[in-house]
Amino acid sequence: MKDVAIKIDDISKIYKLYQKPTDRLKEALGISKKLLYTEHYALKNVSFSIHKGETVGIIGTNGSGKSTLLKIITGVLNASKGNTTVHGRISALLELGAGFNMEYTGIENIYLNGTMIGFTREEIENKLNDIIQFADIGDFINQPVKTYSSGMFVRLAFAVAININPEILIVDEALSVGDVFFQAKCYKKFEEFKERGKTILFVSHDLSSIAKYCDRVILLNRGNLVAEGSAADMIDLYKKVLVNQLDDENQKSDIVKTNMQDQWKNRLIINPNTNSYGNYLAEIIDFGLFDDKGNITNNFIKGRTFTLKMKVKFNAEIQDPIFAFTIKDLRGTEITGTNSMIEKIGVLKTQIDMVKEISFMQKIDLQGGEYLLSLGCTGYRAGDFDVYHRLYDICNITVISDKNTIGYYDMNSIVNIK
Repeated sequence: MKDVAIKIDDISKIYKLYQKPTDRLKEALGISKKLLYTEHYALKNVSFSIHKGETVGIIGTNGSGKSTLLKIITGVLNASKGNTTVHGRISALLELGAGFNMEYTGIENIYLNGTMIGFTREEIENKLNDIIQFADIGDFINQPVKTYSSGMFVRLAFAVAININPEILIVDEALSVGDVFFQAKCYKKFEEFKERGKTILFVSHDLSSIAKYCDRVILLNRGNLVAEGSAADMIDLYKKVLVNQLDDENQKSDIVKTNMQDQWKNRLIINPNTNSYGNYLAEIIDFGLFDDKGNITNNFIKGRTFTLKMKVKFNAEIQDPIFAFTIKDLRGTEITGTNSMIEKIGVLKTQIDMVKEISFMQKIDLQGGEYLLSLGCTGYRAGDFDVYHRLYDICNITVISDKNTIGYYDMNSIVNIK
């Protein structure tokens, strides 16, 4: 097919795992009749096609085979079985500083990397000023790269990869090293690439970037291709993978559920250093975060609704308990939150061993990013404020957005120009 840039046909990558180094030697010498290794599939029977001009994201948990797949596409690794076909000149940014000679200067490494990609010296010289300006590392461009910081490495490597004018650009998490201004410049270049009909293959844990830039997304899990489709659909499916709720029979979790594992909180990513305190006259025994489709998850798409639920057990008779939650940014600034007293919803009196389930449902207008959630049950006894139980920074909330406005939340402005 003329419009196909990359075709992956039944690719598998198998690694032999040996219990001890001597087993590898015995196999190489052929002196053992026993099988001395076990097979590990980094990738198993993966097939898909990427069309010219597409921006395709690859997502999955650590160990799902994303980087292995990119290395096979770029020729860094050989597949154990299957075929890979690439139509077009590839520029790949797979590992920080890969292909750099530490003793060479930045300028010399530009020529070295360009030559490795397959460009002539004349072609590199025509792009040299653009590369230097994009990298923006000042006089360090004339210094040996062994003197560079990690940020300088990624600036120069990305500047070469994206300004050398490839037909296919492959990026694997490299942008996470640069500062926010450099990342903004890189993403602007992505937009230019898309407008010019270039093909981009993009691996990232930043789901907001995946949602914003990718025409299509491929989801991998444990070396298997789970599904491919729109960014929104694949992110929803990925959220199930994160909490072992994937229904695909080939991806079922081997976790045996117990009463404890049936709790909502055990299907979330919990902060191991949570600050839990209070007099425990009431205790938050369970809580869950639910997206607009009823799935338990820490990840939510901006503009949709999500529901926070908590179960509180009362160890004493309490008059008018107050149930609350707070959302903070990673710097500890309280962004938003509410409680049952503010919302004018209350319980007049509780009994010992009574369990109440409280639900807060709201629309997410927070900007894309990472936040921390705190929960609480408080009240007043004899006129004094009392903390029964609080869970500070109990878990994270990731908001996935393809449009971030200024500040903490989106005013959802409607803009008309006449």
